[in-house]
Amino acid sequence: MIAFSLRLAVSGGREALARLAMIAAAVAIGVGLLLSTLASVNAIGRANERQLWMNSGTRSRAEAPAAVDPLWWYAHGDFYDGKEVFEVEVAPTGPASPVPPGLTGLPAPGEYFASPALEKLLRDVPAVQLGDRFPGRLAGTLGDAALPSPDSLTVVIGRTADQVKAGPRARQITTIATTLPADCDNDCFGHGVRGDAMTLILTVVAGALIFPVLIFIGTATRLSAATREQRFAAMRLVGATPRQVSVISAVESTVASVAGTALGFALYAALRPLVADVPFTGSRFFTSDLTLTAPQVLGAVVGVPVAAALAARFALRRVTISPLGVSRRVTPKPPRAWRVVPLLAGLGELGYFVDHRPPTTNGQSAAYLTGFLLVMLGLVVAGPWLTMVGARAVARRTSRPASLIAVRRLADDPKAGFRAVAGLVLALFVVTSTVSVIGTINANRGALSGDPEVRKAVVHAPSFDLFRSDVMGAVPDSLLAAARAVPGFRGLALAHDNPAGFGREYHGSQPVPAPALVLCSELAQVPVIGHCAPGAAVALVPLWQFVDLREASSQEWPAAPVSAQDAAALPVRMVYTTTDGSSAAMEQLRTLFTRAYPTYEARMAVDWGTVSQKQLQGWRQLANVVLLTTLPIAGCSLAVSVVAGLSDRRRPFAILRLTGAPLRLLQRVIGLESALPLLVVAAVSIGTGFAAAAMFLKSQMEYDLVSPGALYCGLTGFGLLASLGIIASTLPLLRRITGPEAARNG
Repeated sequence: MIAFSLRLAVSGGREALARLAMIAAAVAIGVGLLLSTLASVNAIGRANERQLWMNSGTRSRAEAPAAVDPLWWYAHGDFYDGKEVFEVEVAPTGPASPVPPGLTGLPAPGEYFASPALEKLLRDVPAVQLGDRFPGRLAGTLGDAALPSPDSLTVVIGRTADQVKAGPRARQITTIATTLPADCDNDCFGHGVRGDAMTLILTVVAGALIFPVLIFIGTATRLSAATREQRFAAMRLVGATPRQVSVISAVESTVASVAGTALGFALYAALRPLVADVPFTGSRFFTSDLTLTAPQVLGAVVGVPVAAALAARFALRRVTISPLGVSRRVTPKPPRAWRVVPLLAGLGELGYFVDHRPPTTNGQSAAYLTGFLLVMLGLVVAGPWLTMVGARAVARRTSRPASLIAVRRLADDPKAGFRAVAGLVLALFVVTSTVSVIGTINANRGALSGDPEVRKAVVHAPSFDLFRSDVMGAVPDSLLAAARAVPGFRGLALAHDNPAGFGREYHGSQPVPAPALVLCSELAQVPVIGHCAPGAAVALVPLWQFVDLREASSQEWPAAPVSAQDAAALPVRMVYTTTDGSSAAMEQLRTLFTRAYPTYEARMAVDWGTVSQKQLQGWRQLANVVLLTTLPIAGCSLAVSVVAGLSDRRRPFAILRLTGAPLRLLQRVIGLESALPLLVVAAVSIGTGFAAAAMFLKSQMEYDLVSPGALYCGLTGFGLLASLGIIASTLPLLRRITGPEAARNG
């Protein structure tokens, strides 16, 4: 029977081969996208694992006893042009000190090993902007085993023990970390929280993308369904059993899905280098990290053809009717209101997790994935009922022949009417929810990039913990003169310590850090911080203002009861320098202060937003992927569905033309039959997308939904107009397939 079914599947000429090719293409697209998403999730995990060694010096890490020489370790972060730089200074106490991954030996004092991306920067950028921060010579390249990404800027610097001990978080270690410390404090580096969040998002998106593909497979399978029903009915008349007919109907889809699965693996292999270059987490992946596990491969090889066969079997379930059933069609029973129950259940599940979020990433992935999948299933199940309700509402308010015929057909068989637009409706839900989530994250975290004038400043301090009392002492005049000589320098102000506590405030019983003392002559050079009261010599400026991402040029700070001479003699807590905004000026100033105070930090406003901006960049890329894959697949599904509907009804339309119905009237009927369910269910789908996104954001990130703005409205409007255009583009086929021969040969 299977061999006969295979011959029958390809014996229909070009039409049969085209149908098989379309099913295979739909499966290939789905498998390629699914495998790429799974590989991306795996790559995030591998990238996080290669960052764990950076936590070797954390205070909370419990080390196992080891018979090795301790290694002095001082890890700290730096930045260059908005990019993170991880630096670790090491000093062995003997030949058996532990060695970080990516190295065969430790650098000697005056040597350092840099990652390939950092090596390239050191070659391309003037030393006064970057290279002078690493005194000594480049002794070699840091291997990939120590790098989460090809773009990682990482350096291991060899120092003497006394030099490393001077670091504020320097410690002796006997092992290199291979796990994340249980109590990861502010000393942690590369702890992979970003990866967990992206894994969650990617998991939900993977489930969202596969639904439109399954709709496409089912739609492609239905091509020429009416012709095949007649053929299968004839088989029943000559003795074929329902089971045999079911096997024959499913074999061609299974064959096509197996071929499509193989093509999907080939598509994944072709997409792999491109996916590796997409910075989902803010950095690229190593191509070697984009791999699949054995269960994932087995699930795709076995599960996808089975799912495609089931989708095809469901789409062609009518072929099992009795031999006379083809000629004894009756109006199907109208869908009932219970069809909205799965949709409400999915929304209810997402609503439940607003106040009951699972504690683990895996638990959250399972909770949100099932919720979103249930909502999408609910849209598919409720679609026919919503189509019927919309058609009946229009029927009560129209009297035009084309509208009456279209809405009557929709009211009689709303399942067929909704089937044509199901893929696009799901695509609108996926796009709406994804863009809403990403847009809200952008709106809440985008402010971390800082105001334009603040982004031109460089701040140098022993610590940016304002509750600590670290001071720099007196800043040498030679250093200040060198800073003022940097091209692009604009102004400089010193934030002096305030040991007397002038202007200190209290919140309840807790004291707020005393404001800094700033000379008014210097404050005038950096107006972005604010200005002095008229006649004042020294101003009281809160320490937080020097690290605030908002400019305060209109703020007048109170005068301090101290002379300018006395204030200038006090130790300095921070140096605030403004520039013309050029990267060269800011990085040269950063390098200048880093060389003078190697254990202190020099930061810019852009640095505080670097991590978040990398996340946002990755999520923007993910939104683009969703838009560029979901909408075209849905558009293809819509076009195939409309053509399939025209092909199945060529004989009734041909008879109508023979009886005098004008072609334009029939074209309006087809257009309305496709456009009405599209617009009715699309409105519900968009509203559901907003609701699902709002509940996900509130549960996962405690954000309120932010309107996606004009871009989303433009994309949605374009998608709907493009869909109507696709429907219109199929109408000329009506002239060719409804000639007199169709009525005679039907």
